[in-house]
Amino acid sequence: MSVLTEIRAVGPDDSEQGPARRRRQRSSTEPSRFQTVMQVILLLGGSLVFIYPFLWMISTALRTPAGIGSGGIGLLPVQWAFSNFADALGAFPFWNYLGSTVLSTVIPVITMVLGSSVAGFAFARVPIGRAGTLLFGIVLATMLLPGEVTLVPQFMLFRQFNMIDSLYPIILPTFFGGPFFIFLFRQFYLRLPLSLTDAALLDGAGWFRVWWSIYLPLSRPVIVASAVIQFMYSWNNFLGPSIYLHSNTWKTLPLALAGFTSTHGTDTGLLMAASIVIVFPCVLIFFLAQRHIIDDLAFSGSK
Repeated sequence: MSVLTEIRAVGPDDSEQGPARRRRQRSSTEPSRFQTVMQVILLLGGSLVFIYPFLWMISTALRTPAGIGSGGIGLLPVQWAFSNFADALGAFPFWNYLGSTVLSTVIPVITMVLGSSVAGFAFARVPIGRAGTLLFGIVLATMLLPGEVTLVPQFMLFRQFNMIDSLYPIILPTFFGGPFFIFLFRQFYLRLPLSLTDAALLDGAGWFRVWWSIYLPLSRPVIVASAVIQFMYSWNNFLGPSIYLHSNTWKTLPLALAGFTSTHGTDTGLLMAASIVIVFPCVLIFFLAQRHIIDDLAFSGSK
């Protein structure tokens, strides 16, 4: 009787207040149409500000010298010059520099990802006590040091080993990983179930086997993000090659572009055409993998 009395006491009006109240709460938290339109306008305006220099570079690469002087800030060329790309690539040994750039990019990407992954796994899963926490803090502290601080000691070290004017000074440091990527891998591995490690160790697997067979295949998102970031850094690296590479044998494309600027400084069309060819792989890879980068950074930083 008490249950029926309570049900009758509620009444039909009171039972409908719950869904109505929830609808009002959702409507109060959801942005209005005006706010949505303003957000879209602001995003489009900010996108145009950042994309306009790239569009202007493409437009300038397709103009004649006379069209560049009279075109101003317009994006549509008056006089088209598609031969600028062929002339720009023929002005220097492009394929030789491209091969050196690919070697100094692909190898560091592989070694940086593998080195950072195994170090991040060690910090996340190998039980080394307080020493591990201290070492990880030291690794993160190295991020506070600018690269110029260690540039002179590294140059003296590689000069002692007669590695100047080769790709070794650019490739070898990546074998030990990077502090930022080690942090990403460690945070990613901490989110994985600890039972994976316990089960593998009970089956007789060693720490290297656990990392290679279980954790590394599961870390695809952070591998993609780290590889893309390292690719963009290595492909656009100018400071390292300008210090260690002296002859034309191992020069990279950023060095070639700097030399092209000094040689063809007044021919803006050829300069923009060469810049587009060099920048295009970075833009393409970033747009293809930007979702993995955002998802990985959000996932790794959530703990």
